[in-house]
Amino acid sequence: MSQIMQESFCSLRRHLLKGSSLVALVILLAACSQNQQPQMYGALQAAETAIEDADRNGVNGYPSPELVEARNKLQQARVAMEMEEMPLATYLAKESQVAAELASAKATLIKEQLVNTEIEEGIEALKQEMDRNIGAGS
Repeated sequence: MSQIMQESFCSLRRHLLKGSSLVALVILLAACSQNQQPQMYGALQAAETAIEDADRNGVNGYPSPELVEARNKLQQARVAMEMEEMPLATYLAKESQVAAELASAKATLIKEQLVNTEIEEGIEALKQEMDRNIGAGS
């Protein structure tokens, strides 16, 4: 092979390598951005579901501070998504979900404490009734 042909071949090979590297980089970036969207949408859906559950589980119809925070974080996540800040949107959606789950857990605890108090009051009333019946029977 002549010297000119060898240099042309090497030059062509270098351009092809640069071009294929550029294509590979574009494909990698596209894959990364597409990978974040399903994760982000899943996180948004999970947060929305957790907020709905916390709403249904609420105590006396009053939203807890944690539920208010969950709604605020979800709104921030939606804004981040519109700004195409997918990692931030995912993070905020997950924070929203955790706050909603905490609100739900606290609501469940309050309900269980109310039931426990009612049971204790019922037991106390039964004891007093028994004491009256025993005292009346003597």
